[in-house]
Amino acid sequence: MADLNASTRRTTRTAARTGAGTTPATGGGTAAEPVPTVVADRVDIVYRVNGTGAGRGSATAALHRILRRGSAERAAGVRTVHAVRSVSFTAYRGEAIGLIGTNGSGKSTLLKAVAGLLPVESGRIYTDGQPSLLGVNAALMNDLTGERNVHLGGLAMGMTREQVRARHQEIVDFSGINEKGDFITLPMRTYSSGMAARLRFSIAAAKDHDVLMIDEALATGDRSFQKRSEARIRELRKHAGTVFLVSHNNKSIRDTCDRVLWLERGELRMDGATEDVLKEYEAFTGGGRA
Repeated sequence: MADLNASTRRTTRTAARTGAGTTPATGGGTAAEPVPTVVADRVDIVYRVNGTGAGRGSATAALHRILRRGSAERAAGVRTVHAVRSVSFTAYRGEAIGLIGTNGSGKSTLLKAVAGLLPVESGRIYTDGQPSLLGVNAALMNDLTGERNVHLGGLAMGMTREQVRARHQEIVDFSGINEKGDFITLPMRTYSSGMAARLRFSIAAAKDHDVLMIDEALATGDRSFQKRSEARIRELRKHAGTVFLVSHNNKSIRDTCDRVLWLERGELRMDGATEDVLKEYEAFTGGGRA
């Protein structure tokens, strides 16, 4: 992952080539010059999966697989999975962008690469600011209380102790996990998967992010929590952030995003206005929900 400010010329070429992105609304009057926050330039991501070849499980064989690829990998039964194929797009400050596609299409993989958690095989990803990835599997410590996880999660995002203390009750209230009891003082292992996911989202949403990426978070919880989440995403956009949302719930995409990237089999099949892309996607999948 590279810094966007150090690559202005290449960013301009990429944006011109892809034609991606729309000028975000500024609340009336003449639209301001759009500010790129993420540029993906012909990104390829490849996984290598150990198969059933000779030497599986041997430390020596594993070392050989690392040092020698190609014919050595094939002999050891190593498979390559091309998860993302030559994907290019430009995201702008103030946008909320939905990522859609059938299961296994590369959506979560692409977000992990933008966040710097996965290396790219080829191509480049440029970012302006610090990307933050929020997923339903985001790590919190099950043996600690929800209260302690709120504190540690806030610090991990770069908030000060004073900021965490000031926003603690707001985070708990937003998550709704105390609506049926004093769960915030109980260990995370006692939470349902939905409660844990709501708390993760609430911690991440307490801070304004340069680039916030949400992986299926809005699919968790009742409609009341989903509405609060959608409102918070709109608020984050007002503070000049960029939001990416991965979801199989097309209604959440419609309610939250003004632009959609459709990935299929690792390729960017369509990039455009939400309703235009969802219309084609729903025709492809045969319904309103993949």
